[in-house]
Amino acid sequence: MLHRVFFIINMAKQVRIKDIAIKAGVSAGTVDRVLHNRGEVKPETKELILKIAKELDYKPNVAARLLKAPAEYKIGVLLPKPVNDKSFWTNHPIGINQAIANSLPYNIKADFYEFSLEHHQDFLQRAEELMAAKPHGVILAPLYKDESQTFIKRLDELKIPYVFIDTNIDGVNPLTYIGEDAMKSGRIAASLVDAITPVDKDILIVNIAKSLVNTQHLNSRNQGFMAYFMESGLNKGLKINVDIPSDKNLEVKGKLDTVLSANTNIGAILVSGSRTYVVANYLENAGLDHVLVGYESIDENIKYLNSGTINFLVSQRPVEQAEKALQFLVDHLVNKNEIPNNHFQPVDIVNKEWFK
Repeated sequence: MLHRVFFIINMAKQVRIKDIAIKAGVSAGTVDRVLHNRGEVKPETKELILKIAKELDYKPNVAARLLKAPAEYKIGVLLPKPVNDKSFWTNHPIGINQAIANSLPYNIKADFYEFSLEHHQDFLQRAEELMAAKPHGVILAPLYKDESQTFIKRLDELKIPYVFIDTNIDGVNPLTYIGEDAMKSGRIAASLVDAITPVDKDILIVNIAKSLVNTQHLNSRNQGFMAYFMESGLNKGLKINVDIPSDKNLEVKGKLDTVLSANTNIGAILVSGSRTYVVANYLENAGLDHVLVGYESIDENIKYLNSGTINFLVSQRPVEQAEKALQFLVDHLVNKNEIPNNHFQPVDIVNKEWFK
């Protein structure tokens, strides 16, 4: 008898969409549209339904949802090909796979497509391969603005939701962006350089990119960097830019030899991307002792940070970034939940004391 009473009490706690509809004085279909964010409902009705659902502690029926769900949710992931096995882009698959492991009971499958950082057209070729797999959703790093916009147009036409990581693009409609605020990140780097550089010394900004104009996140960081000095920086020296198309040692040496010979008052160098170690290697080989600030706590950078050649790194959290990207995308696909437009992550300011 006691067992039966327990069973009845448990059943009484299961709140149905119909129960919410009765209390709100609307149809079950209206409640369903509100709870699953489908279709138009008057704002006041939506507010009432959500309030009642919260009061009744409504919980969706996961088993029923699973019956309606696809046998497998396919996620296409379009990321840069890592330069080596210790580069910044080796971290993102770790975060995505962690999120998949935590997404049970849903069957999530991520297919990775890696594009070359040296050849922009490779982005579109890999995007074509991704689209051929007919994904339910896409996670991408839109490093190349022009090529990304071409791909995004197709995603929008097919109503495939997509999430940006690492880099954001204005004027398009991702489900969300997860990563640093690149402008603020540039300002942080500027404040670090400003704090340890004599006010009368010039500052060199090094961009290692095939096409800086088309590389969105580096542009945004540089804009933030320059805005800081225009508004509040103490340093009064020149701000000199040099663009280096690749990280090959001979090309880096040639470009830096030229700019440093022509500008003998340079006291500090900012590297706008993760390949700060390339410039650090040059400085050590040349016996130079400039202030050096760059990005990302990858192994090669940490080596030069510990040796004192790199003074500071402004570092993102790539594993966490990618894990959240998949979590948000799955939440939208499975639960039809609204996702915040931007999810800016904090950055870490790292010096050699960090690793002691």
